[in-house]
Amino acid sequence: MRGWTTRQWLVAAAGTAVVAVVTGVVTVLIPNPVFARMVEAPWWAYPVWIASAVLSGLLIATYAADRSPAQPGRREHRSVLGAVLSLLAVGCPTCNKLVVLALGTNGALTWFGPFQPVLAIGSLVLLGYALRSRLRSAAGCAVPAGRA
Repeated sequence: MRGWTTRQWLVAAAGTAVVAVVTGVVTVLIPNPVFARMVEAPWWAYPVWIASAVLSGLLIATYAADRSPAQPGRREHRSVLGAVLSLLAVGCPTCNKLVVLALGTNGALTWFGPFQPVLAIGSLVLLGYALRSRLRSAAGCAVPAGRA
């Protein structure tokens, strides 16, 4: 990341802000009139929310320098899965319709709620691993002088 351009840092900042706002609004970590949260957010949801937004922004910035056509691969799947897991981890357990449908309200609070910290750790690990993989592959690929 030491060799990143100003453009990449701007994309990282914008990506972080967009991910933070979208995730924060949907999970009601940012209070808003559109969504409601039935269960108070635990203390750890806020650091996970910010960390996942920063990792996502940095990951988005790795694509800003890539001028070649996208080649879908395993790293992209990890980043998408990491982002989805972080959304599930910081969201309200009883507000998730799929969880309530599968487990019921009591199950969402009894089983899914206590499992959310595991989802949070998994999401941060996946996002960190995807970012590390992207940075390593970018460092190993020489960019022709005319394309920089």
